[in-house]
Formats: sequence, structure tokens, C-alpha cells
Amino acid sequence: MKNRPIGLESWGIYLPDKRHTSKFISEETGIPKDILEDKFGLTSKTVPGPEDHTVAMGAKASFQALERANISPEDLDLIIWAGEVYSERPMQINGIKLQKYLGSPKKPWAFDVNQRCGTFLVGMLMAKSLIQIYPEMDRILVASGYRNSDLINYQNENSRFMYSLAASGVAAVLKADSRVNEILDISAITDGRFADDVYVPAGGTVEPISCKAIEEGKIYLDVPDPEGLKQRLDAFSMKSFERVIDQALTRSGYKREDIDYLALLHMKRSAFEYVCNAVGINPYEQSTYFNRLGHNGQNDGILSIEFGVQQGKIKNGDLVVIAAAGIGWAWNAGVIKWGTQK
Repeated sequence: MKNRPIGLESWGIYLPDKRHTSKFISEETGIPKDILEDKFGLTSKTVPGPEDHTVAMGAKASFQALERANISPEDLDLIIWAGEVYSERPMQINGIKLQKYLGSPKKPWAFDVNQRCGTFLVGMLMAKSLIQIYPEMDRILVASGYRNSDLINYQNENSRFMYSLAASGVAAVLKADSRVNEILDISAITDGRFADDVYVPAGGTVEPISCKAIEEGKIYLDVPDPEGLKQRLDAFSMKSFERVIDQALTRSGYKREDIDYLALLHMKRSAFEYVCNAVGINPYEQSTYFNRLGHNGQNDGILSIEFGVQQGKIKNGDLVVIAAAGIGWAWNAGVIKWGTQK
């Protein structure tokens, strides 16, 4: 069976109005404001308002994506939740919760997928694969909400590399039999050696939630061995970015020199510049750095596309690469041939 081309028909974003500024974060953490701005690459970050719940933000982005495609929720065949599991309430299926937010359309069904910051690309990969399997599938919504900013304790120095965690929603509509913004290969790497390096200590079966756990701050993200993690991960992570990008490019029939735009997640400025330079692109002309938004997990790739298009950095015929990495540890890359192809 010949593979059907899959296009990125539309996308949507939602950004809360509320911000934590570098001044505020400096006062909370004791880290000098200039270090936050220059080294952390953080002048401010988005944080949720009273109604900015995880799936609710994904729904707002979804409505924008549907409007841009000029379709309704009933035109969808499937809804994939590719956002965070930290959401409105524990043990809900967020994809079905999103379906409710969208007015409970009867045609699509829904499910969740999770790989932290790599989740959106995994969701796109699953959508692309399911379209090949089921001839009747025409449109799939992949959506995400993220507010892991709630899980950061500014007084915990062990988690300082995650102080940039923020809040937002994104969504994308994937269209079958389309070469408009054609989605080519999507690749992933995971490494189980880092599985227990970052987590929320309490709330699972190992340590159930308790008053003591709350008092001890065990309901926030923590890093048990920050120095050990840094020594093991730093060089390995940068090379893994290169490896997963090369993998996706090769499978798509391209090389590093073909990249026109890199939609890269927010990380400290030196790491961002390293990855961009390693694959041969200008960090600030052929990518977008979110010093005002912070790190929005799996949403960063779509946010980067939104701003890349707005700023004229992404043009018809460009080769766009989305690259992500997340705790666990995982690295992901996806390749899109942008615009209308002949």
C-alpha cells in the first residue's frame, strides 16, 4: 500500500496573559536578574491565570486551529491528546476531556499519549501512522496544554534548570492526502538510564500523597542528584539532539545543510546556540528564542512555527525541522516540507 502524504493543515496557540518576570524570579530564587536573562535566557515566562487549566488551554488552541482550517469539531476523525498528564484532575483521559471542551462531537474518538516534551511529535507520528492504516481517516487533531510551571519550587536549587517551565496551549490539524506543509519523518530516541533523575517524589505508589509530603515540598519536581545528572547528561544530550535530527533528515531524504528553519525548544542560551550551530543554522535568524515565554514543554515546536511564520522566517519551500528533548530522557525531531509543493 502506497503511503498517503500528510500535511499540517493548520495550527493554533494560546498564551496566558500572566507572567513571572526575571525580576520576580530573581527575588524568589536569589539568582541575579542578569544571570537569569543572559545565561538562563529568561526575561519572563508565561504562567496560568485562574481559568488557564491544562486541557482548557489546549482547547483554546484547538478552536483557533479549527477556525484557521475553516472546519468544525465534527470534521475530525480522531483527537490525540499530546499534552501534559498534570491537568484538571488526576485519572481523567485528557483527550476525551478535550472532546468535551470542543462540544462533544460524535464523529471523532480520542486518546492520550505521553513522552513529556517529546509528546507532540509522538502525537504527530501516531496521527501520521493511523492515517496510513485507516483509509477513512481524513483529519486528526493533535492538541496539548502545559502548565508545569505549577510544579516548580523556586526555593529548590536542585531544580533550577527547570525554573523556566511555563504555561500555554497548542494544537495542530493533520490532513490526509495533502502535500501542503507535508510532514515527512518523525524520529525519537529514549534512554532509560535517566528515568529516575527527575520526578515529583510524592503522589505515586512509592510515596503516596500525605500532609508530611506536602510540608516537605515533595509535590514539586525534584532532581535527586543534580551534579551527577549534569555530568552524565550535558554532552550526551547535545549529541543526541544532533543524532535524532540527522535520523529524521536522512529518512526524509535531506541533510543538515538543507535545513531552513529549526523549531527548537527553550533551554539555556548556550545550549540553544550549540544545537543551532551544530546543524548549521543561525540561532536567531533561522530559529526563535523564547526569552519572554520560557519553556513550554512539548508546545515549543508549534509555538516556534507560529512565530517563525509571523516573522517571515518560514517561507514556501523551506525545510522546517522541529526538535525537542524532555526528562525521562527523550529526544525527538520532525521534518516538514513547508508550503504548497508541486
